[in-house]
Amino acid sequence: MSEINQDTPETTAPAAVAETSKASKTPIESISSLDFDWDSVGKKSSNYSKSERERMESLYEKSLSSITEHEVVDGVIVAMTSKDAVVNIGYKSDGIVALSELRYDPEIKVGDRLEVYIESKEDKSGQLLLSHKKARSLKSWDRVNAALENDEIIKGYVKCRTKGGLIVDVFGIEAFLPGSQIDVKPIRDYDVYVGKSMEFKVVKINKEFKNVVVSHKALIEEELEAQKAEIISKLEKGQVLEGTVKNITSYGVFVDLGGVDGLIHITDLSWGRINHPEEIVKLDEKIQVVILDFDEGKKRIALGLKQLTSHPWDKVDANLNVGDKVKGKVVVLADYGAFVEIEPGFEGLVHVSEMSWSQHLRSAQDFLKVGDEVECIILSLDREERKMSLGIKQLMPDPWADIETKYPVNSKHSAKVRNFTNFGVFVELEEGVDGLIHISDLSWSKKIKHPSEFTKIGEDIDVVVLDTDKENRRLSLGHKQLEENPWDVFETIFTEGSVHQGTITSMNDKGGVVALPYGVEGFAPNKHLAKADGSVAKAEETLDFKVIEFAKDSKKIIVSHARTHEEEKAGAREEKTETKESRADDTKKAMRKVKDSQEKSTLGDLDVLANLKSDLEQSEKKAAAKKSKD
Repeated sequence: MSEINQDTPETTAPAAVAETSKASKTPIESISSLDFDWDSVGKKSSNYSKSERERMESLYEKSLSSITEHEVVDGVIVAMTSKDAVVNIGYKSDGIVALSELRYDPEIKVGDRLEVYIESKEDKSGQLLLSHKKARSLKSWDRVNAALENDEIIKGYVKCRTKGGLIVDVFGIEAFLPGSQIDVKPIRDYDVYVGKSMEFKVVKINKEFKNVVVSHKALIEEELEAQKAEIISKLEKGQVLEGTVKNITSYGVFVDLGGVDGLIHITDLSWGRINHPEEIVKLDEKIQVVILDFDEGKKRIALGLKQLTSHPWDKVDANLNVGDKVKGKVVVLADYGAFVEIEPGFEGLVHVSEMSWSQHLRSAQDFLKVGDEVECIILSLDREERKMSLGIKQLMPDPWADIETKYPVNSKHSAKVRNFTNFGVFVELEEGVDGLIHISDLSWSKKIKHPSEFTKIGEDIDVVVLDTDKENRRLSLGHKQLEENPWDVFETIFTEGSVHQGTITSMNDKGGVVALPYGVEGFAPNKHLAKADGSVAKAEETLDFKVIEFAKDSKKIIVSHARTHEEEKAGAREEKTETKESRADDTKKAMRKVKDSQEKSTLGDLDVLANLKSDLEQSEKKAAAKKSKD
């Protein structure tokens, strides 16, 4: 700190006192008090004349009145210490600004001009108090708004790191620099920017909340935009370039081609299947890529890495054919099958139906998992389409190869119930060998509406082989055939016309179900339930029933109660019918006799007519006499 001192003519008081004391000891001439300069007492001597002194005092007074407290003025840094900067604003003394206020600009030096705020002309110690921070703050918002309107490039100081970005000092205002706006490439470490001065552009101002957002990326993009346009104009499909891995995502890799970025999709990284691009490339790695496609308008570039090597299918052994065994690793699983990689990029599909001889289609996850090493048989091989189908079950013996030997007709086995249908039960004899028990082959005597009434899924059931169809892989099975057919015996007992005692167990719209002897059920239609007194039989009644129909194949017995009490009436009706039929026969015989006896008859042949009449009368008398005898 320096202070401007004005030299004035003055003598020290001690000297004057000393001379006075000396004079008192020696005789001196009397001195007039009018000639003594009392203003010089205690002051240093000066070479200035009185007029010059007045002029200097006037200049000094003018300098004091040229500055005002609480205003912003320009100053010059005249000196710098470890803590402070000395600033000359043209006042009688220099002011001090703390270096902490100048931290935003590490390059500041002696001789630089600086805006300062005059807080006080003189503190208790006579020091001029200045503040650069306050000077910046007073004009900061005007400068920030002007920078946004004019798209100006401003300078700021990175103070610290915060969530999602950095805090930047711009004109004394704390602005926010998002992490995405630091650079065109992703930044992994924000801390390296703390304490640095950088150039920015103001991109957003929220006046309500007094928030300022700045961007350094915008400056870089402007520089790169021209470079990108030039680079893209020179690109060609199929061109091979060297680039640097800039960013790695789950779907691909961004590569810096020297000012413009391109994307390698994960499917274009390797001919083989990969889970993540990190398996192939690393950050900052230099790689060779080929241009697959580009959009000059949108400035998008599609790159490929695998295309620089030949396709694995082109390297497939020419001697590899259908039926050959191959080994590979399961790389992808789906419900319908598994993809097995023989070599990177050379893979085939094992359909779920080719994993087991079982006819019960399940999910591929039931047989395999990703990473399994498996051996397969090539079922089909299409080199042009680059497709291959594989099979696993073919490595195991086909259970249907000797089905007729293993499961001959009439042989008995134990099976497991696998599934129901309305028409029967599907059972499994062994892995890959299924058979069907038709609903009609479950029981001899029981009438089964649905197989679930007879058995349950997962239960074991004894079966007998009824028929084999090797070509279509079908087995016809039966359960009731394990026992003798009781209907062979029932056929001799429930003959048509035989009468048996039965009980009506249930009724429906069409008739009643009748329980007959030996556990057999019959059916009586409604019209056959009439009793002798005219009433209709009801459930739980026990009556005599006559078998009117017996069907062995369909296991159906039709019975009638009405027929048991209608026999007499039926007999009378039969006799009457016979009488009428006999009369008609006699008449026919007489007519034939006439025709035989005479080739031709006329109305004049009265004898013939008389004989005919006599014959008819005799026939009627014989019939009446026979009836009276009965």
